[in-house]
Amino acid sequence: MITRRSLAALAAGTALAPALARAQAWNPRRTETFTEGFPPAGRRPWAEQVPQLRVGLLGGENEADRLGRFGAYRELLERTFGVPTRLFPASDYAGVLQAFSARQIEVAGLGPSAYAGAWLDTNGGVEPLLAAEEADGSISYVAVMVVRADSGITSLEQMRGRSLAWADPNSTSGYLIPRFALRRQGIAVDGTGFFSRTGFGGGHEQAVVAVLQRQYDAAVTWASGQGDVNSGFTRGNLRAMVDKGMLNMRDLRIIWTSEPIVNGPHAARTDLPAAFKEDWKRFHLALPKAHPEIYRQVERGAGTGYREVRHEDYELIVEIRREEAAARRRRS
Repeated sequence: MITRRSLAALAAGTALAPALARAQAWNPRRTETFTEGFPPAGRRPWAEQVPQLRVGLLGGENEADRLGRFGAYRELLERTFGVPTRLFPASDYAGVLQAFSARQIEVAGLGPSAYAGAWLDTNGGVEPLLAAEEADGSISYVAVMVVRADSGITSLEQMRGRSLAWADPNSTSGYLIPRFALRRQGIAVDGTGFFSRTGFGGGHEQAVVAVLQRQYDAAVTWASGQGDVNSGFTRGNLRAMVDKGMLNMRDLRIIWTSEPIVNGPHAARTDLPAAFKEDWKRFHLALPKAHPEIYRQVERGAGTGYREVRHEDYELIVEIRREEAAARRRRS
């Protein structure tokens, strides 16, 4: 399964059948059916090769809030596996990709485009392990375009001549998929044809703040697309901002929603021991039931837990990322 639906509207000629057939032949483990319980504490044999655990954290949220959300998670990892655990909060998505390339981190939770970028940058040197499931058990989310509720803008067409903030150049929902989808609709996305200007907000949270502060007319960000829109949905950047008191959803209007996008994975370097990667999977498959508050904090909301994923689940995103890179080279 690549997404909750086929993404055919986005693919526009990309052959999905082979990837879908491979995905359907696989039976991944899921939190809902995982019965082994939370892993017991104790140092593992793989610690000889992984003497410290370095976890990359994507940008898009201020560093203090990120470290606060992941503090109990870091302590739990350290207690469970008996190795020093450090968090590496990058200022932007590129920082985590560079850390993977330099072998400065072992694992990170990535968006699908960031995973595709890391996979391409390292020539297949990272692999996906798990992805978060949403409230309905799917592993997909959506990109949304938001404007101020008092802007008078009620449709994408009314964005003609207005400004748009992307979140981050390595974000799937905050850049890659909106650009891809809008181009397929015949909308110029470089700020010279349809939009008056486009720019980067510096992350998902910052891009939405830029709209609230009238620096841009609209921004794109991510949401589960499920649950109460007035609460920012069940999970995502909007929900996190609502929970932190940074946003009242009455102040925003959603004017565009993408087709479903496969959730980004927890990814690890491929050169790490197989036993480490298996322990990482077991830890997270059991985490939502054993430590629900830690799970909710790191996932910015709630779903049904985690599911194993494979590289095949992200092949479409890799191809879209390649296309975007080729288009960038042509422009330059």
